[in-house]
Amino acid sequence: MENTYGLEVVGHIPEGIPAPKAPPMNILSEVVTEAFGVALVGYVASLALAQGSAKQFRYSVDDNQELLAHGLSNVIPSFFFCIPSAAAMGRTALLYSTGAKTQVACLISCILILVVIYAIGPVLYWLPMCVLASIIVVGLKGMLMQFRDLKKYWNVDKIDWSIWVSTYVFTVCFAANVGLLYGVVCTIVIVIFRFQRARTVSMKSIKEVECKFKTEGDCESLQQVKIVSVNNPLVFLNAKKFHHDLLRIIQDSASIQPCDDINKCEQNTLLNPLSNGNCHGELSLQPCTNERCALILDCSGLTFFDYTGVSVLLQIYMDFKNRSINVLLAHCKASLVKALQYSGNLGSENPIFFDSISSAIGAIDLNRNFSKLSDHSEV
Repeated sequence: MENTYGLEVVGHIPEGIPAPKAPPMNILSEVVTEAFGVALVGYVASLALAQGSAKQFRYSVDDNQELLAHGLSNVIPSFFFCIPSAAAMGRTALLYSTGAKTQVACLISCILILVVIYAIGPVLYWLPMCVLASIIVVGLKGMLMQFRDLKKYWNVDKIDWSIWVSTYVFTVCFAANVGLLYGVVCTIVIVIFRFQRARTVSMKSIKEVECKFKTEGDCESLQQVKIVSVNNPLVFLNAKKFHHDLLRIIQDSASIQPCDDINKCEQNTLLNPLSNGNCHGELSLQPCTNERCALILDCSGLTFFDYTGVSVLLQIYMDFKNRSINVLLAHCKASLVKALQYSGNLGSENPIFFDSISSAIGAIDLNRNFSKLSDHSEV
């Protein structure tokens, strides 16, 4: 067939399984780059298929367990000089169509492969290679059909769409590992850029913490209490923007006119979220004139931090204290409290860490009542 029609055939297929032997480590430096790309692409493809199956049949997938299984399935066969293994879309779709739901289907497939290796191998000598190529094309059909999702990616996020297309172009024009490296680097850069520009703080409504003020005097006191929610982790990438955003949102809230009734008062305490744009110019806070102001930071969204973030929190605390503004922190994790206590001298006679926003507001109200009582006693 090769000589007459010019078709390349499979040729001789070795019978049986080779004896186990340690892989040659002297060629590791030559193949480590390609091996990393193959391993990463294989794991990502296998995990994507596993998550798709989990979504279709409504069960959960542990990513760490999948990584461990994927690694073991490639480490052990390496002693038998097997090619790297990964999940195949074509074979997965075939199992779906036949109604396979358990690992018994994989066991039957393994038995059939052993039969081919030990018995049917010589029969496949004249099988044209184009037949095997068609099997690969059918296996990649599901992956190629993902081009239909480009319209959805464009409507959802144009940046992700650009990364998808550019990574595909790099993979086709150069190599799989080059395209993969390009996609990873682009994704990391975009995540860092977006993280720096993300909204860091927002004003919370008094209604959200279930505080009710019934008298006009309480409404006036409410104007001196601001609750700000920390929405992101506080690290060196966004620490400066967090400081600037906080100063700006407090300055904006200070420009609100006094309320006439309870509803207006509660509406004025809820400000619009801060824009993602950069702030220009220096912002300053004026000390409160009548009553000592109070700022409550809701740290429930502060999932992690670094030394720069802690330093910025301490700087905010000292700056506001010098302007006669009490800073209280609610929903703080134990690690954040410990870091703030060890990083600087807070120098406060009253507690500043609270389990909830309601308890922080209660402490502010208690301190104000105590101050009024002291003033009346002196008179």
